Amino acid sequence: MLSLHGPEGPVAQQPGSAIGRNTVWLDLNDPTPEEAKAVEAATGLRVPSRAALSEVETSSRLRRVKGGLSLSTPMITFEQSASQLKPLGFLLTKDHLVTIRFHDLRAFESSAKRIADGDGSTTPSEIFLVVLEELVDSLADALEDMGSELDTLSTRIFDFDVRGAERRRLESPPPRRRDLALRRILRGISNRGKALGKIRSSLLGLERIVPFVSAACDGIGLPEDSRFETIKRDIESLDEFETRLAENVQFLLDAALGLITIEQNNVFRVLTVVSVVGVPPTLIASIYGMNFKHMPELDWTLGYPYALGLILLSAVAPIVYFRMRGWF
Repeated sequence: MLSLHGPEGPVAQQPGSAIGRNTVWLDLNDPTPEEAKAVEAATGLRVPSRAALSEVETSSRLRRVKGGLSLSTPMITFEQSASQLKPLGFLLTKDHLVTIRFHDLRAFESSAKRIADGDGSTTPSEIFLVVLEELVDSLADALEDMGSELDTLSTRIFDFDVRGAERRRLESPPPRRRDLALRRILRGISNRGKALGKIRSSLLGLERIVPFVSAACDGIGLPEDSRFETIKRDIESLDEFETRLAENVQFLLDAALGLITIEQNNVFRVLTVVSVVGVPPTLIASIYGMNFKHMPELDWTLGYPYALGLILLSAVAPIVYFRMRGWF
């Protein structure tokens, strides 16, 4: 899809018609070959392919082209609750700003609205700064949402045993249900960790773009602007916030694994108690099951009830002992 914007907002285009000269921002969203050719004809710039925008080396992501700059960075998107990284490209000259993306981004809608509302951004370079500001703002919102989600996960982890203890007073929760809850917690931590890694990749890409464009701003019609420094400081603050969130993810992962270890220890403790409780009765039954001729208890009238009582007592005594020690 091709969207055109002039100094005062969106520019309407008739199907099959040439792009007007008053267009300063040409936004390509998952473009078709025909749309890419139309932009190339209007700007004289070669629109890079998705494969070219996905290159990871700095020399491919930040370079000068005829009359301007070619920039690219990975940018995170959230589709159906799954985070993805897709390339985002910019072609910036004195006369045009061309953006190439392959997914919907709220930052572009916000940028178009700001331009239409008349925020004073009329040149390609000024519009480029608006897009950068909105991209940074969208990443900040994503990190804030991530912080809230991690707080919720933290509550679920550290209240897990408390809720379990309250339920055990009434009924014993099925082990399968507890296992499922722990699996969901681990899956939630894993998803947030992967999303944070992709947000960091987006931040690093923007962090490299800002000083590169700032150093070359004279060549594209934009004097040194304090907004570059503001954007740079915002990205640095988001880097620090993302680092703290990443540390929180690692802490929650360690806590969840510790909780799983406790659950496993509980199982082994129960098995240990059961095995200890079963050993003395087995020993007594084995002794009286040997059937030697000279066994005084064989001639006792109460020998059989005596053996059964001894077996029962040997089973109950360990249970009482472990109960007093608080093992279960």
